Amino acid sequence: MTSLVVLAALLALSAAAYQVGRRRALAASGGDLRRLHSLPSYYGLYVAIWCVLPALLVLALWVALQGRLVQALVVSELPAPARQLPPERLVLLVNEVRNVAAGAMAASSPLVQAAATRYREHQQTATAALVVVTLALALAGAAWGWRRVGPRLAAITAVEKVVRALLLAGSCVAVLTTIGIVLSLLFEALRFFQRVPLTDFLFGLHWSPQTALRADQVGSSGSFGAVPLFTGTLLISGLAMAVAVPVGLFSAVFLAEYARPSARNTFKPLLEILAGIPTVVYGFFAALTVAPLLRRAGEALGLPVASESALAAGLVMGVMIIPFVSSLSDDVLTAVPRGLREASYGLGATKAETILRVVLPAALPGIVGSVMLAISRAIGETMIVVMAAGLTANLTANPLAAVTTVTVQIVTLLVGDQEFDSAKTLSAFALGLVLFVVTLTFNIIALHVVRRYRERYD
Repeated sequence: MTSLVVLAALLALSAAAYQVGRRRALAASGGDLRRLHSLPSYYGLYVAIWCVLPALLVLALWVALQGRLVQALVVSELPAPARQLPPERLVLLVNEVRNVAAGAMAASSPLVQAAATRYREHQQTATAALVVVTLALALAGAAWGWRRVGPRLAAITAVEKVVRALLLAGSCVAVLTTIGIVLSLLFEALRFFQRVPLTDFLFGLHWSPQTALRADQVGSSGSFGAVPLFTGTLLISGLAMAVAVPVGLFSAVFLAEYARPSARNTFKPLLEILAGIPTVVYGFFAALTVAPLLRRAGEALGLPVASESALAAGLVMGVMIIPFVSSLSDDVLTAVPRGLREASYGLGATKAETILRVVLPAALPGIVGSVMLAISRAIGETMIVVMAAGLTANLTANPLAAVTTVTVQIVTLLVGDQEFDSAKTLSAFALGLVLFVVTLTFNIIALHVVRRYRERYD
């Protein structure tokens, strides 16, 4: 809470520094803005940056390190017998001290109570120091920037350098986060493949990851053939795309080519509401409405339909994905140059022929991109599959049977009391790595199609 108050104070100081810097630039210009190197607003931004940026850096470092520093101080003040405890017991003691200091539990001993009191005192001291240091640094930075404001100061250049550095830092954060995710998946997956051969995982036909907690228990080794999971994922995703692509594409063509502006302004927001519904609501709808309806229809036709089926999950997932296809495709179709349509009409083509032979081919890169995005969304869906298709790893292409997907198994594998370094838990990272590779492949295909056809129609 204190960090938020300090942040709010820094923002208020930066706003004041902006006004002070701008007024100083106006005063230095003597009423003639042509004497200034930059506009007065850039001088205000220059002073505001010097006010807030160094203080924000100190605030971020302080918040990141304060807990460790306070904990280290408390541990160093513990009696010698407590400091000499084994590492795991010392960690438990420190956690108890923190919980007592936060008021979440009562102290189990006078030692813990005294350590909690010192913990609170150190926290209060660190918080007071944080407020004083950050506000003092903000004022000093504002004063430094204010003194440098003058007609010859290239404020616009300095501000653009800071903005460029911030943009570069944001890009690096995104890239490093992606690299970290890939490496974390890769390292844990390699640990799994040291226990289970890669060929058994990719081509095995039986998935039963249950392993015993101890070596002397029955079932100490599971079966990790992931083909049933891949099959179930492809089956449900294929059913979803069979619903989403035609309906979404037809909706996009209607909105872009046939609908009046009033109808477009009404139907498009209503269609996009589907994207805002939580997936758990879709899961309830699939489990409580669609699945029983399919089961009764199957009984009437003499077909064995499971209470949890891939068809129910695929249909509802397809409805959920419709906005991804329709909205993006509609934007792409609308962006097709009007001259292409008029040239087609001038050659005697009908509206349907123009859409089929001119507009859709010209918009093909964007349509492919929207479909690939919808496929990635379908592959990554979890809640609908859990509630409508079940957890059974069946190797079947029958949409009326119960199946499961890769994402559902990842969730179930990481929940429970299994050791983290067991083959059961590590298999979740192997499945995540395969899912990442598949999604990356779809993105590469979409990029190839976009580049190829964009050159043709630009």
